[in-house]
Amino acid sequence: MKPKHNRHYQRGEHHRRRTVEARLEILYEDDAIVAVNKPPGLPAVPIVKGSEKPSALSLLSAELKRKHQRAYVVHRIDRFTSGVLLFAKTQKDRAALIEQFLSHTPVRQYLAVVRGHIAEESGALVHFLRRTGMFQRVSNAGDRNSSKAELEYSVERFLRGASLVRVTLLTGLQNQIRVQFSAIGHPVVGDRKYHPEEALEQRISRVALHAAHLEFTHPRSGKTISLDCEIPADFRSLVRSLAPERPKH
Repeated sequence: MKPKHNRHYQRGEHHRRRTVEARLEILYEDDAIVAVNKPPGLPAVPIVKGSEKPSALSLLSAELKRKHQRAYVVHRIDRFTSGVLLFAKTQKDRAALIEQFLSHTPVRQYLAVVRGHIAEESGALVHFLRRTGMFQRVSNAGDRNSSKAELEYSVERFLRGASLVRVTLLTGLQNQIRVQFSAIGHPVVGDRKYHPEEALEQRISRVALHAAHLEFTHPRSGKTISLDCEIPADFRSLVRSLAPERPKH
């Protein structure tokens, strides 16, 4: 089957009026897998089991059902994070992909706007995080209930009072990027969960985090699949509003 790119799945008009964000761009599709561009605000999976509110999984499942196919969750990204989200079409393909994610072999890169100028323009962050309820807290290596969190980053652009960074995940803990950059004094812009004062941010209404790149091995062909996802309008607008002013001549 020939891979399909840049299609859109969405609900009917009566749902569109209620949930405008429930729109999925298909980045890649074949008989085994489908990757979508998840918009910010749309959950990857239903928040509550049995919920009728749209999620990337429910929208995709409804479309694939017409072709007698199914969607299986491979990994997740936060509700207010945008970008690449991968699904499998069979349990066997899902198992093969999950094995890759558990061994941290896929290349997962995010773009983030963080507060302040990071002193080191590139580097690695290593922390131990302990989950407490819905939050991740920085702990230490001696904590049996903590997990090691690792990432690499590079500053793509210094902005006014902020930095645009590209982050490569080496592990994949919930809220990892947000907690680790917060730990070094550079919280992600718009991250109200870990920094309530970010509720005052008016240039973007969600966390400034975008899953920009995903690279993995196809579960059947063994070929490398590399997917890139353009930043959405709200993220682009934020970067533009924080761009350094050009000197006047």
